[in-house]
Amino acid sequence: MKFNCNKSDLIDAISIVQKAIKTNSTVQILDGILIQADENGVKLTGYDLETGIEADLVSDVKENGSVVVNSRFFGEIVKRLPEEMTTISSDDRNQVTILSGSANSVIKGNSAESYPKIPIIDNKDRITVSQKLLKNMINHTIFAVSKDDTRQSLTGCCLESDGKTISMVAIDGFRMALRREDAGSDFPVMNFIIPGKALSEASKIFDGENDDNEVIIYSSSNHLLFDVGHVRIVSRLIQGPFVNYNSIIQKNPKSIMTVNRKDLLDAVDRAALIIMTDERRCPVQLTMSDDTTLMVSANTETGTHKEDIDVTVEGDTVDIDFNSRYLIDALKNIEDETVRIEFNGSQGPCIIVPTEGNSYVYLILPIRR
Repeated sequence: MKFNCNKSDLIDAISIVQKAIKTNSTVQILDGILIQADENGVKLTGYDLETGIEADLVSDVKENGSVVVNSRFFGEIVKRLPEEMTTISSDDRNQVTILSGSANSVIKGNSAESYPKIPIIDNKDRITVSQKLLKNMINHTIFAVSKDDTRQSLTGCCLESDGKTISMVAIDGFRMALRREDAGSDFPVMNFIIPGKALSEASKIFDGENDDNEVIIYSSSNHLLFDVGHVRIVSRLIQGPFVNYNSIIQKNPKSIMTVNRKDLLDAVDRAALIIMTDERRCPVQLTMSDDTTLMVSANTETGTHKEDIDVTVEGDTVDIDFNSRYLIDALKNIEDETVRIEFNGSQGPCIIVPTEGNSYVYLILPIRR
């Protein structure tokens, strides 16, 4: 194998595929990047048996071939190359030579034959969506994905469509994050549970600025492929069913609060400073002495904080405790100036929704006193 490329392009491709590589993998070959050169160009691949990322590299191929190189070692060498023009080659013993200017590095590689194959997904079932839209939905829900492997379906986000609306939902047992976007009238029906890691890495690759850039989603019964042209992300699917999230959204709240989102976010953020990392059970407290003032407070061994903000409330006044991080995560992922918060007593879940429309729902369980 032999090809020429620009150092900056190679660095970009390495950084993309490294997102799928576990540095502490018990299978040594998975610490590597698969490099393949043929008449179609050069492709780099990272794969951890659950998430695979392929990145195309602009290059001038001189000899076809393939090799696996240690991801971290190869990446560090390439970053330090002295010149932009770089030549990568390998021999029949899988020795990899990296040339740039007067610098000549030779490292030991591995046979590409021992590298696991990324699943091939038939391109018959395909969906096209905006990268910006999907990135936005991921970023506004991914924080609520569960880390508990005993509930596999909750370690991913549920991406579904009824043909008119696209929804993405994450639930970790203590909170829920739901985003909805209009899909138009002829969007295909779908329902996938996608691992949180795959979505997190895909979000870093998607373009969040240009409305015109699209991602094509290919699916099979067990895998999903995100194709953005020069980069492809393959992920296994988590087998459902997902939680019936509509059934946990309370319909008849005891209290409905309207509040300035930033005022509440800032107040909770300041109160959270009193709650040290080893005092996570210590809540931020939301209490009301009348129907126009909400007091946000925290009281720990470190100190105390109290702050009043203006609100309006319909129904009962509020007296409830929350994990401050859950409130902050929800509020900072909302752009609206004003939000509506529905409470169901001091023990029931609170629900944060728009004052108009239904583009998002954030549900948080309180801390019991």
